[in-house]
Amino acid sequence: MKSILKTLETRFDRALNAAFGAELVISVPVVGVASNPKFGDYQSNVSLALAKPLGQSPRGIADQILQHLEVDDLCEPPTIAGPGFINLTLKPTFLAEQLQQMQADPRLGIEPIADPQRVIVDFSSPNIAKEMHVGHLRSTIIGDCIARILEFQGNDVLRLNHVGDWGTQFGMLITYLSEVHPAALTTSDALDLGDLVAFYKKAKQRFDEDEDFQVQSRNAVVKLQQGDSEATQAWQLLCDQSRREFEKIYRDLDIELTERGESFYNPFLADVLTDLDKAGLLETDQGAQCVFLEGFTNKQGDPQPLIVQKSDGGFNYATTDLAALRHRITAESAQRLIYITDAGQANHFAQVFQVARRAQWMPETIQVVHMPFGLVQGEDGKKLKTRSGKTIRLRDLLDEAVTRAQTDIETRLAEEDRTESPDFIANAAQVIGLGAVKYADLSQNRTSNYVFSYDKMLALQGNTAPYMLYAYVRVQGISRKGKIDFSQLDDVSLIIAEPSELALAKHLLQMQDILSEVAADLLPNRLCQYLFELSQKFNQFYDQCPVLNAEEPARTSRLVLSDLTARTLKLGLSLLGIEVLERM
Repeated sequence: MKSILKTLETRFDRALNAAFGAELVISVPVVGVASNPKFGDYQSNVSLALAKPLGQSPRGIADQILQHLEVDDLCEPPTIAGPGFINLTLKPTFLAEQLQQMQADPRLGIEPIADPQRVIVDFSSPNIAKEMHVGHLRSTIIGDCIARILEFQGNDVLRLNHVGDWGTQFGMLITYLSEVHPAALTTSDALDLGDLVAFYKKAKQRFDEDEDFQVQSRNAVVKLQQGDSEATQAWQLLCDQSRREFEKIYRDLDIELTERGESFYNPFLADVLTDLDKAGLLETDQGAQCVFLEGFTNKQGDPQPLIVQKSDGGFNYATTDLAALRHRITAESAQRLIYITDAGQANHFAQVFQVARRAQWMPETIQVVHMPFGLVQGEDGKKLKTRSGKTIRLRDLLDEAVTRAQTDIETRLAEEDRTESPDFIANAAQVIGLGAVKYADLSQNRTSNYVFSYDKMLALQGNTAPYMLYAYVRVQGISRKGKIDFSQLDDVSLIIAEPSELALAKHLLQMQDILSEVAADLLPNRLCQYLFELSQKFNQFYDQCPVLNAEEPARTSRLVLSDLTARTLKLGLSLLGIEVLERM
């Protein structure tokens, strides 16, 4: 619809020029989408804006514009309302032509963007030797959704998983590993460490209680940083086992990532300091190497530094992020970088981006964005945790969603006296359960906290994944019942006449605009809202307009509308990372 809006704006510009003999500078949009359907599809209040500079009445100006406005191929005859508003309504024949083009295109008329970019999306980022928990849910599925949409547009997207696989905690883990599994440091045999979380907790307990263990751990960090073979082998063992556990979750969620952990940037850390020093940004403060920030102060009101090398010579999280940012621009040729983390890291990234700008690593042509998100809350409004107060494992949360979905399916089948195979039930539960978790998150404004509720997300009514899946399944039911092969419905002349047909047709044509908006403002909930409204409009159309029992040519026309709805839902849900089902 945005392309239609641009066409109307161009034609209004021509009409203004023809009516008043000169290009006019106007401070308001020439044409906009009508806020009230009774005014039509589009509305212009340009005549009101021109009344004062032209010294004429708005209605008189509107009348002159319409004498030169050529929109007969797009719209019904425009009308003037109120003090001078120009209202335009798209012709059903024009809508039908647009939908016919959409039907014939595998991409539903959505063209790749004209200027694709090299985009890096940094998301998920769990820590080695720790399990993924509910806090990783949002970063993982929001990042995947944004990457999918940008890829569909034609951008060259690199999905990076910046895992926490480096740092002082590895000295503790390596030292503990040498105590409980000493052979792991000298042999290449695979070793199952069992529950890595329990392993981490035991190592932490040893570190907290034993000073000699602390000294050994710090020495192990130094050895690891120096490339000691035994320390490196132990580190690799820990990373490999964590990675296997992460990959199980990524596989279930259908997430694709390229791992570039903190360790990847270790060779580039010294170069960061060299560059900052050459740029005149590096200062020594209490033995540490820092960059003092503009616009950031400490509690005393003094300028706040970003420490890039500690007083003991070690590097930190900020140094690694600076090295990563520098590498992504210089080596990966990124034109747009998107970092998806919780809102609590907003200040950190603002500081890192400032330092990188001042070091002149980032020209103004490169867009760098921190994409924050809020907390996942329990129904009590507090941070989602187990009853014992522990953080919920992501694996447990996903398993519970699938289990509840399966229970719902089995209950519904029993009520309908319907029998399905165990494989059908298991697959449907997986699709519905995981899709419901994803959609419940993505349908929220990511900047806000949201309340996690299995009951709400698995409901067949409301703005939920099951509601969308049911609308898709409804179309497939039409196909099965009528023995219709939708792929054979080509070169069909559509007839868009009934109000619910018109509403559905206009909504179908908005998909490209929605994707452009999400790619620009990085708010996936806009796509969710569009799909929810599409499902509503289809269900209204289905209830009010017979499809299989309609007379021709309305029957075939409505079949095409149904198929376009299903294809749009399938595409939209796939961009959210959600599968569809042919039956439920």
